[in-house]
Amino acid sequence: MGERLTVLGWDERVAAEFAPYAARGLEPARVALEHQHIYRLYTEDGECLARVRGRIRHQAEAREAFPAVGDWVAIEPFETPSESTDREAAIAAVLPRRSRFSRKSAGDLTEEQVIAANIDVVFLVSGLDHDYNLRRIERYLVTAWDGGARPVILLNKADLADDIEIRLEEVRGVAAGAPVHALSTKSGLGLEVFDEYLRVGVTAAFLGSSGVGKSSLINALLGEARQRVFDVRAKDSRGRHTTTHRELLILPRGGLIIDTPGMREMQLWEGTLDAFQDIQEIGTACHFRDCRHEQEPRCAVRVAVDEGRLPAARLASYQKLHRELVHQAERQDQYSQIQQKRKMRTMMRAARTMYNTRDRGRQR
Repeated sequence: MGERLTVLGWDERVAAEFAPYAARGLEPARVALEHQHIYRLYTEDGECLARVRGRIRHQAEAREAFPAVGDWVAIEPFETPSESTDREAAIAAVLPRRSRFSRKSAGDLTEEQVIAANIDVVFLVSGLDHDYNLRRIERYLVTAWDGGARPVILLNKADLADDIEIRLEEVRGVAAGAPVHALSTKSGLGLEVFDEYLRVGVTAAFLGSSGVGKSSLINALLGEARQRVFDVRAKDSRGRHTTTHRELLILPRGGLIIDTPGMREMQLWEGTLDAFQDIQEIGTACHFRDCRHEQEPRCAVRVAVDEGRLPAARLASYQKLHRELVHQAERQDQYSQIQQKRKMRTMMRAARTMYNTRDRGRQR
């Protein structure tokens, strides 16, 4: 494959997964943008628009089966219509994801929403203004660690903080080993840190709530004001959603980034709570192996809280997220059972229709 695909993150692993599709004459592409099941793709020859084939829509049992921004896909190009300058293609298959950042879909639906796929680094952005929230950072970390990408915490707007070192130590205390950096887009402080993580073929995603400065950081990396930026409200540092969709962007300095809209809510889809390694290590001394660190006797974690070795708020956050994950797992199991029953009913109806048609044919 050519240099263009290398820039897009093509490597030996992707090449091996794509080999069966290459044998069928299909071409590789990477999803740059999705809007109501119309996709803009990066290919070796440039960009094109695409839709998924009917087979994918028919066989997809859940939302996550459809392409997401960052996915590698196999496409069948069409001839470009004379009235259009855009190439068009059909997406025939989605290659396996080596990592992803997911959350539960908003509302009552029990579905996974893939925010970004095939990412190497997740930049979790928080503001050092009124947006600063340790509990929110913990929630993002749970999803990042589980998704398979490397989390990096960026504390933006350092020019507004007088206690940067204190904040850095607080965040390092919950980061479970993830790097933590303070920076400021406005002053340029710390922006050289991106040289450590971004290079040709590396894909990073920016995640955080509205107003933390993701768009400003991305504009600094692009070297142009491509992403719209609005001021935040002074009283609570909340910002408007300047980014309204997820998009894969190619950096002039090398590397790729996925910009995402600010998230009003981050409902967990699944996770192992590896972001709470401190509690897990202390918990190995609990009397019960399945201790929930609530009312069980001889709980080493609660003893650590009483002795001041573990902040009570840290334990409360762990317990809240653990309950949420247990509840979500139960809902997923119920949803899976409902879907299986629906599938069986569909199969039974199809079988009855086939037998009835066969019987009518024999009667004739």
